[in-house]
Amino acid sequence: MTTQTPTGPGHGSSVIGYLPLVARNRDEAHRSATPLELFFDLCFVVAVAQAGQRLVHSVAEGHFGHGIAGYLVVFFAIWWAWMNFTWFASAYDNDDVLYRIATLVQIAGVLVLSAGIARAFEGDFTVAVIGYVIMRAPLICQWLRAAAGETGPARSTALRFAAGLLIVQIGWVLLLLLPQSTWFWGFFPLAIADLAVPWIAERPHPTSWHPHHIAERYGLFTIIMLGETIAAATVAVQSALDKSSVSTLLPIAGGGLLIVFAAYWIYFAAPIHEYLASNRQGFLWGYGHYVIFASAAAIGAGLEVAVEHAVHVAHISAFAAAAAVTLPSALFLISVWMLHSRHFKSGLAEQLVLPVSAALVLACTFAGAAAVPLAGLVCVAAVALGVYLHTRPVTPP
Repeated sequence: MTTQTPTGPGHGSSVIGYLPLVARNRDEAHRSATPLELFFDLCFVVAVAQAGQRLVHSVAEGHFGHGIAGYLVVFFAIWWAWMNFTWFASAYDNDDVLYRIATLVQIAGVLVLSAGIARAFEGDFTVAVIGYVIMRAPLICQWLRAAAGETGPARSTALRFAAGLLIVQIGWVLLLLLPQSTWFWGFFPLAIADLAVPWIAERPHPTSWHPHHIAERYGLFTIIMLGETIAAATVAVQSALDKSSVSTLLPIAGGGLLIVFAAYWIYFAAPIHEYLASNRQGFLWGYGHYVIFASAAAIGAGLEVAVEHAVHVAHISAFAAAAAVTLPSALFLISVWMLHSRHFKSGLAEQLVLPVSAALVLACTFAGAAAVPLAGLVCVAAVALGVYLHTRPVTPP
């Protein structure tokens, strides 16, 4: 594989007119996220907020199946767009003019995708697919640039990526020409084909993604999801204050804040870059974050539903309102443990903290109006117990 001397982001250089797009060194020291990557991530805030609002509206009206299914489909589109850019950038970011322009065009595609979220929730994916076309055209060009700069197996990998993305995107566009009723049958095969492109392209020869850089990029996106949760809950409480007293909303707000704080602590307690050593581990860990990201963002939507129920706006039971918070919270805990934390736990007691806590959070659903603050206390207790077990003195046998 051809590798370039690190001269791009993170090395104190300014943007360069043109550089060959060749693989960066996987063992490069001090590799970190760039301002352009952070800018790219922030543009997803609008899309996530749109998906969350539609989920809140559906659940608050009692349309649970439609709301959850629509959210999972729409969030898949959001997450996969972020994934496509992130893993390419980890291997090939050279920060030249063409790279920056291609990234900015992809950002424009993200904004178009965001504009189509509401329609996609109702089954009209036209605008969302247009957003993907705008994103993928420059990404395919980037892979072709990489193929032009590489030789041997690395060149073949880049060409497989370009061809795979092009073929799948043509499939999405063709699906738009069919009756809307065919989307149910066409979405899942095309989604599977999309997910298979990296697996097929990298199987003979993986790209040189950087473990520390990827871990940081995923951590930053997790922070954005948790930040979106705080923002959504704050807006919900603010709008509800005109209809109810502070004493009614304070337990929900306090419990939600404890859940988010604990989620942050639990996710970042493990130095996951030490685990990301192989391509196989990277695939499982990277793809599995769909559940982590989606559940983290859904906690905010659940808190909004709980607030709406408290002020008698949501037309659902207390159990359903509580489940809107406890279900994604428990899902976050168990998915972080499965993909992330369990690799750094020693002993049965440490391993059981998060699974048992997830079960207890689910049990809080039956507490009615007290479910959210109780779930918050369970999450904080999980953090405290995890810290104690990890740092307790070990008595020699």
